Amino acid sequence: MHFEKPIWWYSAQDADGKCICTVVAPAQNMCNRDPRSRQLRQLMEKVQNISQSMEVLDLRTYRDLQYVRNTESLMKVVDGKLKVASENPRSLNPKGFQELKDKVTQLLPLLPVLEQYKTDAKMILRLREEVRNLSLVLMAIQEEMGAYDYEELRQRVLLLETRLHSCMQKLGCGKLTGVSNPITVRASGSRFGSWMTDTMIPSSDNRVWSMDGYFKGRRVLEYRTMNDFMKGQNFVQHLLPHPWAGTGHVVYNGSLYYNKYQSNIIIKYHFRSRSVLVQRSLSGAGYNNTFPYSWGGSSDIDLMADENGLWAVYTTIPNAGNIVISRLEPQSLEVLQTWDTGFPKRSAGESFMICGTLYVTNSHLAGAKIYFAYYTNTSSYEYTDIPFHNQYSHISMMDYNPRERVLYTWNNGHQVLYNVTLFQVIKTSGD
Repeated sequence: MHFEKPIWWYSAQDADGKCICTVVAPAQNMCNRDPRSRQLRQLMEKVQNISQSMEVLDLRTYRDLQYVRNTESLMKVVDGKLKVASENPRSLNPKGFQELKDKVTQLLPLLPVLEQYKTDAKMILRLREEVRNLSLVLMAIQEEMGAYDYEELRQRVLLLETRLHSCMQKLGCGKLTGVSNPITVRASGSRFGSWMTDTMIPSSDNRVWSMDGYFKGRRVLEYRTMNDFMKGQNFVQHLLPHPWAGTGHVVYNGSLYYNKYQSNIIIKYHFRSRSVLVQRSLSGAGYNNTFPYSWGGSSDIDLMADENGLWAVYTTIPNAGNIVISRLEPQSLEVLQTWDTGFPKRSAGESFMICGTLYVTNSHLAGAKIYFAYYTNTSSYEYTDIPFHNQYSHISMMDYNPRERVLYTWNNGHQVLYNVTLFQVIKTSGD
């Protein structure tokens, strides 16, 4: 599976002459869903299998041919003795007969070699038939595609995707208007957990991190790429010096930010150096299931990142259990600014930031939707009605990645992605 996404955006003008652009990130790479791409991959696998079979045949034939050549002189001796015996039977005395018998015995290992030749001959016929079938399929694909080279077209599409993705980043932020169908990447771990890629913009870091469970965990698995994560291979393990609480972790610019178990302390752990760079108390923040999301799980403090930087979502006793948003300075973890949303945290299933706006779901169970939005740029809120498919019925982590513009979720032991639709109004210079 491949997760590079073609990015589409549409523009129009409203009644006031303002340019309206809508950014849509479809579910998956279109090329990878093309049946011809699947056919070509299957053909490549078949060609590889045939090549391996031919190598085995070549090696075995070479070995057996050497053996036949080594026994060639012995066969000539046996053939000569048999001719003499047939022409003059009386010349074959007991001693001569024993010698002939011994020579024939030495030729007996040739029998399994000849049997193998018969088997190999059948394999060659089968391979020839497979090659013929492959040729027919390739001809059919070529006729369907005409004069175009499919791989060249695929590379051109990938280049366009990159350019469109770059264009989307230049468009800047937008308002969330839709969430795609879920894309299940993998089923692994327990019911609760979190997984993520680096949220820093820009970044060429393709690593994926997985943190299973919400209670006193210390083991972080780091995978080299998304494909490695999907296959559960090529990973290293980080053993954190302090256990975590909840699932509200985030990776930002090569460091893991997480809530220390049984405290309101935020820890910044650097993956490359495998060391804690800084830790700081989030003043007044509830912890240890004082103010969790509706699903519990010590989810009192939820760390996240968007286009505007690093955030902490939590609540305090003075705020009467309502969600508080604080923007953090990534190096020192100092609180730069704080907003009181007025939304009760225990009524929220999960939340995530996009472009400085906190979006809150009304449940972690089936039927959940994005129900509330708080805009930090205007310190205002509105109730929303943005549905999404909660496929596995128990979301314990939901975070936005601004670099990829997707939602990462941990849903009942499944690692799931959602693409997002953003709506943007660009004012003209005359406005």
